[in-house]
Amino acid sequence: MEQELTQKIRSRALGLLARREHAHSELIRKLVNKGFENSLVTEIVNELAEEDLQNDTRYTESYIRSRICRGYGPSRIRQELRERDISEDLSFELLQNATDWYELAYDARIKKFGNAAPEEFKERAKQMSFLQYRGFTHEQINASFR
Repeated sequence: MEQELTQKIRSRALGLLARREHAHSELIRKLVNKGFENSLVTEIVNELAEEDLQNDTRYTESYIRSRICRGYGPSRIRQELRERDISEDLSFELLQNATDWYELAYDARIKKFGNAAPEEFKERAKQMSFLQYRGFTHEQINASFR
């Protein structure tokens, strides 16, 4: 009976991982929400991580790429990764060399507001607010106007 339950949990976990990468804690949460026992789920997910079928580094790289494609900056991505229980060290390391954040801030501003530089303070403030919401630093935001 125990082996049958273990196999069922493992099968569900592999099904989730086949669709997309999942963070360790996210995979545990999803399986526990399906009604499986927390300790057994944790043990199985740890085994999957040891077998490199579940990998937080791969998940983080994939997540960062997807958020960059949507025009989000490093601050917002770092916050979202923190909410997904990804370690600060890992997220910092992978965000360092992920892309040219200055260029991405510029591209996000141009895509939303067009090529023309804002002439009025109110319009500039609106664009700065947008970029700040997207997760860019003040330095990156200011550089996007040059």
